[in-house]
Amino acid sequence: TQVLRKSLPTGIVLSTGSLLVYEAQKLISGFAEVHASFKVEEVIEQADYLYGSGETEKLYRLLVQHKNSDDVELLWRLARSSRDLAQLSSTSAEEKRQLTYDSLEYAKKALEKNESNSAAHKWYGICLSDVGDYEGIKTKIGNAIVIKEHFQRAIELNPKDATTIHLIGIWCYSFAEMPWYQRKIAATLFATPPTSTFQEALRYFHMAEEADPNFYSKNLLFLGKTYLKLNNKKMALLWLSKAKEYPAQTEEDKQVQKEALELLNSI
Repeated sequence: TQVLRKSLPTGIVLSTGSLLVYEAQKLISGFAEVHASFKVEEVIEQADYLYGSGETEKLYRLLVQHKNSDDVELLWRLARSSRDLAQLSSTSAEEKRQLTYDSLEYAKKALEKNESNSAAHKWYGICLSDVGDYEGIKTKIGNAIVIKEHFQRAIELNPKDATTIHLIGIWCYSFAEMPWYQRKIAATLFATPPTSTFQEALRYFHMAEEADPNFYSKNLLFLGKTYLKLNNKKMALLWLSKAKEYPAQTEEDKQVQKEALELLNSI
């Protein structure tokens, strides 16, 4: 026992018997940790497969089982999955609202677990914006700067994330086309209200396309829409045609095709 005492950290005195128990517990807990991390990786792999396959409901059912997890990778995926389910046309208005608020909670928890996770910042920004749709224009505008900050932080952490670059483009586009009454609200909320231009939005949409060409139908659509706002019909036709021809894999893609076609017919 004297020999054992010397090799143990200060303040810990164990008999030979209790040391064996201690070592056994260490082995068991170590195995449990390895097993747990392996399980998380397995769930993430399965989740990514379902996401890639467009299995929105199955993905949600898989991930919601892990809503009490402390794993940032599971949590931001759950936030995304909850939001995706909320976006389905088959989801009732009541469920949509609940899922929207749930998704924000999951994204918030993900950020709390790891502030250096790019996806957690991205989905927190997205989900915060969605919640604003239920809380009125004042809240939505009030959250705008926070949302942009999270998107910018996400890009700092992952500069090649085309989706987040696109989202900043959307942010800029929204503020560029903001109606006068919303500008008045913004002026009451901020000493210097957030502003943007269609040129700035265009720059981000092009940056997103450069980061990952043809990655998202909506980016193509917004390139076309922004060129229309800037009265460049030639470039608008080019990008709107690309949006219309984009292979539709999701409901959103179909909506994009529809809007692109309507805009093309109006030019």
